[in-house]
Amino acid sequence: MTDALYMLWQSTGIANVTLPQLVMIAVGGGLLYLAIARRFEPLLLVPIGFGCVLSNIPVAGIGGPDGLLGMLYSVGLETGIFPLLIFMGVGALTDFSALIARPSMLLLGAAAQFGIFGTLLGALLLNGLPGFDFSIDQAAAIAIIGGADGPTAIFVSARLAPELLGAIAVAAYSYMALVPIIQPPIMRALTTEAERALPMAQLRTVSKREQIAFPLLVLGLSALLLPDATPLIGMLCFGNLLRVSGVVDRLSQAAQNEIINIVTIFLGLAVGSKLSADQFLSVETLGILALGAVAFSVGTAAGVIMAKLINRLSSDPVNPLIGAAGVSAVPMAARVANKVGLEANSQNFLLMHAMGPNVAGVIGSAVAAGILLAVLG
Repeated sequence: MTDALYMLWQSTGIANVTLPQLVMIAVGGGLLYLAIARRFEPLLLVPIGFGCVLSNIPVAGIGGPDGLLGMLYSVGLETGIFPLLIFMGVGALTDFSALIARPSMLLLGAAAQFGIFGTLLGALLLNGLPGFDFSIDQAAAIAIIGGADGPTAIFVSARLAPELLGAIAVAAYSYMALVPIIQPPIMRALTTEAERALPMAQLRTVSKREQIAFPLLVLGLSALLLPDATPLIGMLCFGNLLRVSGVVDRLSQAAQNEIINIVTIFLGLAVGSKLSADQFLSVETLGILALGAVAFSVGTAAGVIMAKLINRLSSDPVNPLIGAAGVSAVPMAARVANKVGLEANSQNFLLMHAMGPNVAGVIGSAVAAGILLAVLG
C-alpha cells in the first residue's frame, strides 16, 4: 500500500514541478494578462500564453514531440505551413490600393527594413559579452524581429534557428502589440509640430484592373529576382488576388475568416510548445528581447527619416509620420500614424496614406527574409 501511494505521489505534478517550470507558467500567465486585461495582440498572445502554460506542466509532455503542441509544431511550423497560411489571410484582408496609387511608398517600406540588418550586426556583436554565442543563422533569425512581422519571423527562425523560435516569436508579437506605446515617442522626437500637421492630398482612385495586376506583378518580380521570398510573397499575393478578383468571394471570405482564425489558434499553441523552461530561460533570451526592442525602434526611425528625405527631393511632400508605418504591423502601425497625425491636426486623416508604406513593409520584410534565406539557408 505504501509503494502504491508513493508511486501515485510521484505521478503528480506537485512532486515533479521545478522552479524553472513555475517561472515559465508565470510567464504564460503574464502573456494572458497582457492579452486579456491590456488587449495587447490578444489573437496571438492568448494561444501563445496558454500554450506556454501547457508546455510547462510536468509529466504531461504536452509540448514534447508526442504531445499535441509538439505535433502542431512539427506539422505547422517546421514545415512553414502555418506562417504561409497566415500570409494568405493577411493578403485577403489587406487593401493594396494605397500602395498602387503611390508606388513611391515602397521606399518607406524598404527603409524600415534597416532595423533587420542592423539587428543582424547587433546580435553578432553581442557575442563579445559573456553568455552569448549566436551563430550567423541565429543572428539572422533574431534580426527579422525588426520587421515587426510575426509570421515572417517564425518562418525564418523555423528554418535557421528552431531552438530560438519561442523567444523570437514572443519578442516579435510582443513588440507588434506594443506599437502604440513604442512608436509615438520616436515619431515625435524625429518630427516637428508642423511636419506632423502636414496635410496630404486624397489618393487617386485605383481601377480594378490595376488591383488585379498588382499582386501578379509583385509575384512575377519575386519569382524572377528573389525566389527564396516567393513562398511568403506568393501566398500574400494569392490572398490579395482572391480579394480583388471579385469572382471567388467565398474563398476570399474563408481566407479572411475561418482559415486565418483556425491557423492563428494552432500557430499560437505551436509557438507555446517552444516556451518550455529548458529552452526559454537563458541569458540569450534576454538578449533577443533587448535586440527586438532596438530593431523595432530603428525600423520606425528609419521610415520617418526616409519620409523626410523624400520631402527634400520631391515636389509632392508626404507627412513624415507615415514613414513609421513602414514596419509590417498591419494595420496597427498605420492606425498609430493616423492617431499621432490627428493630434497635430484634427483634419489630418493619414490612415489610407499610411497603409501604403504599411503594405510595402510587409513585402519588404518578406524580401529581407528571402535575402537572408538565400544567403544562409
